[in-house]
Amino acid sequence: MKGIYMDNGATAFPKAPGVAEAMANYITNVGCNVGRGAYEDAFAAQRIVLETRELLCELFNCDKVENVVFTKNITESLNAIMKGLLKEGDHVIISSMEHNAVTRPLNSLSKKGVEFSRAKCYQDGQVDLESVKSLIRENTKAIIMMHASNVCGTVLDLEGVGRIAREHGIFFIVDAAQTAGVLDVDMKKLNADAIAFTGHKSLLGPPGMGGFVINDRLCEQVEPFIEGGTGSTSESEEQPHFMPDKFESGTQNIVGIYGLNASLKFLKEKGIESIRKHELEMTMEFIKRVKDLPGVRLAGKDVAEGRVAVVSIDFEGSDNAEIGFVLEHEYHISTRVGLHCAPSAHKTLGTFPQGTVRFSFGYATTLEQIEYAADAIKRTLESME
Repeated sequence: MKGIYMDNGATAFPKAPGVAEAMANYITNVGCNVGRGAYEDAFAAQRIVLETRELLCELFNCDKVENVVFTKNITESLNAIMKGLLKEGDHVIISSMEHNAVTRPLNSLSKKGVEFSRAKCYQDGQVDLESVKSLIRENTKAIIMMHASNVCGTVLDLEGVGRIAREHGIFFIVDAAQTAGVLDVDMKKLNADAIAFTGHKSLLGPPGMGGFVINDRLCEQVEPFIEGGTGSTSESEEQPHFMPDKFESGTQNIVGIYGLNASLKFLKEKGIESIRKHELEMTMEFIKRVKDLPGVRLAGKDVAEGRVAVVSIDFEGSDNAEIGFVLEHEYHISTRVGLHCAPSAHKTLGTFPQGTVRFSFGYATTLEQIEYAADAIKRTLESME
């Protein structure tokens, strides 16, 4: 039988309609670089790049189109901001739910004199705002926090965190890996100075495509992570400091931008709220069918409010890796098993070191697939008694 894909938290599948065609069109019919040629095909490609920036600017409620920066993924985006901003003597606050895309660069920076503290999160994954406040120091330069957990799906109270950051004049940087495309991720509502995003998850675009939006206040403080040719001010051997060239050296992933352009148009037409509603309906149907099975412990929330379509299960008394293997081998269900690049989150949720089996649903997940997966879990557990 055809496999059932329940690993959208890692990357969305299927991609939005039109993505493959848009990418093939660039490869087959356009093919040229942008910002390097004064001919019609180059101008046509440049228009797609600009239009994609405009769509992202609208999506994140960013003031300036030129402040939309393309990278290859959200990990590169976060590294570019952190390593371009933080210096010896600076202090950063993160949550105890963070992904290694935040914690690994900070651990590296800590060897160069940057300190960071983890704000407490509750066992459902929600951040404790009082803990955030208590960690602020005179040298706290930034708060960096995920919008929703890639492990359990909990949406953190970033509006509350953003207010705290603004009150204290601290930069606020948001990791929107699990929310861009399914939640309203608004720079102004969140009081965010930068929002890092990836194109291949809920934005339904291709892999190798990400970026960030940044306001002028933070942009002035961030030095370029990568420098080189930009197609602009070629008479100078100094990196341009105007946007977006400041952060976009070298040839862009133009084929990826074409794909992202198509996916953003699909999201705009279909409506993010419509997709979110469907995904949460599938999520709650799944939770309802599995939460009371013997040996099942849900990590995080068991309600629809304040979550995205990511569900992690710790199969107590069983080997999670074995459960995941049986689900794939016997029932052709694709999940993700382990620590999901977020050991700190699993420690917070009480699922370290064993990890969980993660089920993550998308816009194309059907009720029939949910029913089949729940039944497969029940049969697998019964076979292991």
